[in-house]
Amino acid sequence: MGLDSADSKNGGVDVRCADNLRVLIAAMVERARSGHPGGAMGGADFVNVLYSEFLNWDPDDPAWANRDRFYLDPGHLSAMLYAELALCGLFTTDELASFRQWGSAAPGHPEMSAARMIDNSSGPLGQGHAMGLGAAIAERFLAARFGEWTAHKIYAYISDGGVQEEISQGVGRLAGHLGLSNFIMFFDSNDVQLSTVTGEVTNEDTGAKYKAWGWSVSVIDGNDAAQIRAALSAALNEKERPTLIIGKTVMGKGARTKDGAPFEGKVSTHGQPLSDAGASEEETIKHLGGDPGNPFAIFPDVAERYKAVLAGKRARARAKKAEQAAWEKANPELAKKFAACVNREVPDIDWASIKHKPGIPSRAASGNVLAEFSAKIGNMIVSSADLCNSDKTDGFLKSSKVLRKGDFSGGFLQAGVAELTMAAVMNGIASHGGAYAVCGTFFAFSDYMKPAVRMAALMELPVKYVWSHDNFRVGEDGPTHQPIEHETQIRLLERMANPHGRRAMLVLRPADAAETTEAWRLALENTTAPTALLLSRQALADIPAKSSASTRIEDAKGARYGAYAVVDCDNPGLILIAGGAEVITCVEAAAYIRKERGIEVRVISAISEGLFKEQPQEYKDNLIPFGVPALAFTAGLPVNFKDMVGPLGKVIGLERFGASAPFKVLEEKFGYTSEALVKRVYVYLEEYGALRERLSGLGLGKDCLN
Repeated sequence: MGLDSADSKNGGVDVRCADNLRVLIAAMVERARSGHPGGAMGGADFVNVLYSEFLNWDPDDPAWANRDRFYLDPGHLSAMLYAELALCGLFTTDELASFRQWGSAAPGHPEMSAARMIDNSSGPLGQGHAMGLGAAIAERFLAARFGEWTAHKIYAYISDGGVQEEISQGVGRLAGHLGLSNFIMFFDSNDVQLSTVTGEVTNEDTGAKYKAWGWSVSVIDGNDAAQIRAALSAALNEKERPTLIIGKTVMGKGARTKDGAPFEGKVSTHGQPLSDAGASEEETIKHLGGDPGNPFAIFPDVAERYKAVLAGKRARARAKKAEQAAWEKANPELAKKFAACVNREVPDIDWASIKHKPGIPSRAASGNVLAEFSAKIGNMIVSSADLCNSDKTDGFLKSSKVLRKGDFSGGFLQAGVAELTMAAVMNGIASHGGAYAVCGTFFAFSDYMKPAVRMAALMELPVKYVWSHDNFRVGEDGPTHQPIEHETQIRLLERMANPHGRRAMLVLRPADAAETTEAWRLALENTTAPTALLLSRQALADIPAKSSASTRIEDAKGARYGAYAVVDCDNPGLILIAGGAEVITCVEAAAYIRKERGIEVRVISAISEGLFKEQPQEYKDNLIPFGVPALAFTAGLPVNFKDMVGPLGKVIGLERFGASAPFKVLEEKFGYTSEALVKRVYVYLEEYGALRERLSGLGLGKDCLN
């Protein structure tokens, strides 16, 4: 029996609750004239039993840190989730009636909301249960540090589509390998998907596959409350393995035609209102015990049942919180650390004490910072896709160790060659709360991660991405490993706003070791969006201090403005803008131009265009005055920095794939030496002068450009 189980003989109450959910689901989709009723109606029995009897949470504190979590993978079953949350008092029936409408609390696919107890945004199939795995890792990680009083379960719900997505391979492998018995997943196996039946897509033995990964697997009638209850009870008693419950459910369960005949198991009910699928909403609602004239209602007996359910949830939450209070009283120092973890407090780091050897790659500098983090930040989980000794995330292993089955006292997750899985798992760690989530790979392989990165931006999760080997200077590995267009792609998220109107992502490409330290400071301080660090494979010369009165470490603090001068003068005749490895090339070119032509040059390190755009207009105008020729230099596409150089400026970039050769040879061939840059600057200055003359000839006058 469940933790809050009613007498299992009262099967009628279970059916009534599930049928009430089905009525609400059908009505929501019908009212919206849009949605996915079939799978949601089939899953109603499971969510009713789970939420009413097994899921531990506090109705008065839905965001409670030690609550159980529920990660929905098939976000198109949102009507099922909203209807269940309405029975739990977290949605009103009026809100259900506004399903999929502008400003609705019930959007087409769920959007993460702790206040509503929606633990993840879901929609892209496969990612939801991967986030559940991340949450399960976070739960064990915290229990290893603070004790089993923090223990709770992570439930996930997956569909045929999620199982078919390739990411399920990584999730199944990792969860089994780590022996996460706190991870319980229900597979809604209804043999129907959006456009066809599953038999036309696959004949795999899903249960055998998960058993091979080390899972406990059971197969039940997913519409039978007693079997659901028994399977979940067995899962709670499992101590060594994650659990997969394969529930054979019925698509569109309870649906009826106009003449009252069953209309179940139909592909057509997957993604459209019942009335469009060939069923009758009115007859379906009648059959399920609802009132077609007032379908957005909770049945009186169901309301009574959930009144008792909520009372039980409150009592259990009070007991758990009393246990926590007693622990906090006995362990005041640990209690402070736990509160800091839960509240995402930024740790106090002595950034100036982090030392780097001269002229090292920014990936190595990042590794030095991570080594400091491993000693100073107790709630950080770092991962790499089998590249930690190359992307230098292995710096974190200096004072930490790898997470293993039965031992989560370390903080390093060896994800294997599974970039998308790793990224989605990091989202789960971040959404669960209590731990920083950091993951790394080569920047070229960030392509595998983009779907999960986008979800992190949408959910406002502060995941940190360490993407090394950030440009064509990867060298001999050739164009498959040399990112060219990637920086432009990822910086598009810097141009977007998240649901709360803040920048959706922070992208940082540091120019040297000192700037890499500052980049990590900015990353830790960024608690409302993901951060990407784009790091070099090759060594980077340290940028000289701006003056004898300054130091490079102090100068690098200008990175927090997104762009700042690393070579300055009072009245520049030319401005050079770059990020990453190209900054030192600009510094060298500026010295030559000043010596040969007598032109005063300001060199700007632009670590983040998005951050620079947020600065006061006065700062931006002073740094890049209008009327001064501005040229930007990038190893990416020349669309980078377009906004910074202005209408008469120019961007020099790379508009081809790379090539296999030593990186110094590539710099020569592609024109990325300081000598080549000087020549291109002189060409630009001629173009700039000619353009000014043309504008003057149009009657604009030279003064308007100054």
